[in-house]
Formats: sequence, structure tokens, C-alpha cells
Amino acid sequence: MTVKFKAYNLLFNHAFTISKGTKTHQPTLIVELEYFGIKGYGEAPAISYYNIPVEKMIEDLERKKIFVEKFAFSDPERYWHYLHHLFPANSFLVCALDMAGWDLFGKLKGKQLHELWGLDTAKAPLTDYTIGIDTIDKMVEKMKEKPWPVYKIKVGVPDDIAMVTELRKHTDAIFRVDANAGWSLEEALEKILLLKDLGVDMIEQPLAKDNWDGMKILFEKSPLPLFADESCVAEADVEKCYKHFHGINIKLTKCSGITPARRMIARARELNLQIMIGCMNESSVGTAAIAQLAPLADHIDMDGPLLLAEDTASGISYDFGRVVYSDLPGLGIKIDPL
Repeated sequence: MTVKFKAYNLLFNHAFTISKGTKTHQPTLIVELEYFGIKGYGEAPAISYYNIPVEKMIEDLERKKIFVEKFAFSDPERYWHYLHHLFPANSFLVCALDMAGWDLFGKLKGKQLHELWGLDTAKAPLTDYTIGIDTIDKMVEKMKEKPWPVYKIKVGVPDDIAMVTELRKHTDAIFRVDANAGWSLEEALEKILLLKDLGVDMIEQPLAKDNWDGMKILFEKSPLPLFADESCVAEADVEKCYKHFHGINIKLTKCSGITPARRMIARARELNLQIMIGCMNESSVGTAAIAQLAPLADHIDMDGPLLLAEDTASGISYDFGRVVYSDLPGLGIKIDPL
């Protein structure tokens, strides 16, 4: 097996702002595993507040490249365990390689992953479309630019209720809001009541990721379901979210790939937690991996390619929120070799 990689800095259609900051480009790493002439691809975007830049992923991969390549590949789950121990402090890189392993496996079997897992893509929920924080007029403009059945609205700033109030005047679409840990408990208790009246159907990460006491109170009082994002990074966090959140947002990059994400989904179901599978503004490579798991979720946030002005691959498309799958094996993508 051989590994190659390429770094990208993908331009957003609009500057992307959340409560943690603004960015105009999405840095991301694409990896390619080649095994007897068959090539599999994976992706890991870099997110500044997780402190794993693309340069760190490349440094770690180059340092242990020989070990990545020497594994006797047979199935991706075994490969993930190997990679997990090889890069214990770099879940993002493990995710990219795990994803590539699954793409390779699907191609070896001649099927997309959802077919190998016996999943029905007709059961995949509609994906939302994210409206980043901006001036209210600009947010309305972004929404009108992309008519969509479900919007995810970034909040967590002082005038966020006014933002959602104005957006509601222009559509009857489903609204979800994501505070990205931007509220205090007092703010959340007040704002969630107002958001419910504005037709919002769920709240993502209202409080700081480690404010478990506050979340316990909010969980008991909130009239809307609460979903963990920053509070649910890895497998061990699923248990912590029980009776603090109504659901969890699983992101492949954070949890280290498709392999652990499938286990997180299974455990969340055992705990009666709802499941959202989310994105970190991946291009079509990482988004196609999310799509393979989509039939297992209650909610999907996989709009990365819609937010980006540039892409790295093709194969995933959208029809007014509905995910349209290709007939290609593995992740179902088409990409130029690295």
C-alpha cells in the first residue's frame, strides 16, 4: 500500500462566521491510499479551535508514512485500530486515513458503503443549509440566495434573536440554531423560549462544552431538544451526554473517522439519544462519507460543498435538501489522482 496527500485551502462563497470567529477559506487535507492499483480517498478539514492544522497532519503523516503503508490491509475496522494507536494525538489524520480505507474497501467489493451495510438511502433525512452569522440584511440575502427546506442558523451573539426573527419573516422552512457554546445558562433559558415561538425545532450546543451542571438544568427545562456538538467529540463522550442532551452531533473528523462514528451511533441508540451527523465544511470527499451514514441519522448537516466556492471531487449532489447518490463504489466520488 502507498499513501499520498494534498493540502487545499478552499474558498467559501461567503465569509463564514460562527460565535468563535470568521474564516474566508477552509484548509483541508485529502489523502490517497493505493492498494494493488485501486485508490481510496479521505479528508480531514482543519478547524482552528481544535489545534490540528493541516501542517500538523502532514508532519505526522510524513514522520510515520512507512508504518501507514506497511499495514496488511484486509478490512477498514482493523486498519482504524492500527491508525488509532499510530496517531493517538491526531484524530483528524486518523479520520482521513480511515475514510480512505473504507473507500478502498468499498471499491474492492464493488459497492458503495451504504450498500455493504444494508442501508436504505431513501431513509436519509434532508440536509440543512447553514446561514453563518452576518449583518441581518446579509443573512436574509444568503437565505434568499439558497431556497432550502431546512436552515441551520448560527447564533451565539447579542442580537441573535433579532436575526432569527427577521429570517423567519422570509420563509416557513424548518429552522435549527447552533450557538457553538456561545450562551450562558441564563441566556439559554430565556432565548430558547423565544426561539420555540419562532418555529425553531432544535438547539445545538447552547452552553460551553464543559458546563455539564448547566446542561443538566437546561436539559430538564428546555422545551426544545438540545444537541451536543463541542461536548461530544469522541466515543467516550456519548455516555456523558446522556440526560444532559437529547441528541448528539457526530462529526467524522473529530471522532476520528467512519469506524468510531458507527459505534457512536449504535451506543447513542442504546441510550435513546437522537443522532445528527454533521460536517466541518468538508469538500465532496468528506461529505460523501457522511452521506454513507445518513440513513442511520435523525438529522443531517452535510452542506460543505454548498458553502464552498471550490471542491476537490464530485459525486454527491443535492435536490432541495435531498442527498443524491452516485452509482460509483466506495464513497461514491470521482476525483483526480493526487
